[in-house]
Amino acid sequence: MNAVFSNKGTIAVFVLPTLILFCGIVLIPIFISSYYSLLDWNGVGKGTFIGLDNYVEMFKDTRVLNSIKNSLLFAGASVFIQLPISLVLALILASNVKGEGFYRTVYFIPVLISTVVIAQLWSKIYNADYGLLNVLLQNLGLSSWAQDWLGQKHTALTASFIPTLWQYMGYHMLLMYAGAKSVSQDVLEAARMDGASRIRVAWSIMIPLMKPILKVCLVFSVIGAFKVFDLIYVLTGGGPFYSTEVPSTLMYSTIFDMFRYGYGSAISVFIIVECLVCTILINSLFKTE
Repeated sequence: MNAVFSNKGTIAVFVLPTLILFCGIVLIPIFISSYYSLLDWNGVGKGTFIGLDNYVEMFKDTRVLNSIKNSLLFAGASVFIQLPISLVLALILASNVKGEGFYRTVYFIPVLISTVVIAQLWSKIYNADYGLLNVLLQNLGLSSWAQDWLGQKHTALTASFIPTLWQYMGYHMLLMYAGAKSVSQDVLEAARMDGASRIRVAWSIMIPLMKPILKVCLVFSVIGAFKVFDLIYVLTGGGPFYSTEVPSTLMYSTIFDMFRYGYGSAISVFIIVECLVCTILINSLFKTE
């Protein structure tokens, strides 16, 4: 068996189908989008080559810059709110609490629900007339706090954060839970025998040993924030007044509403480069000898 798999030709035969599929659905569309981004094209007929003009315009466009700022805020909320909560939940569940399996399943259920369904659910919760949130505030005597959460610039973006944080918290929790469970019990037992508290064990032993899975969660979280589309599109459509717009929703409206395929492709290339650069930075941050 080892002799078979040591043959480079055999390995190439097994890898080739996946490589062809990867090129067909990932690399080739990226190259095509990169080419379109150099054109002034409305999607019909022949485009005009304009070089890097779309990119120059993009970084002068206040709407694009605002969408980039919103995506960075999404990434910040994911990294500094979602991941810490997921880590705490994972460490608690990994400590053999009663009902561990039940809680693990409950926390993961939102991940299984379609993002469009999640957006519809939360749009009902936020509804200004009959939404659960406003009804709850009124019953608590906080009627002055009730408002149109998705219809105002100063609340729409924060209201859009919460559903995506809620949906994927269980996903990262499960990954971290698996990482915590893989830590040797002998090491943990030795630390407890030396008098280390639960918090000390978690901070000094478990979290450092979970660095590989924490890196994966960080990459997924940041890239997911940069690519968020369906939740924002269904919840607010990027409004009100572009206050919740992110690059992916702006790309969609640019291509399919304004018929600027070249400019929209430039935005898509920027999203790809943004994700790639952040992945490289995160990998270098977690790089160890």
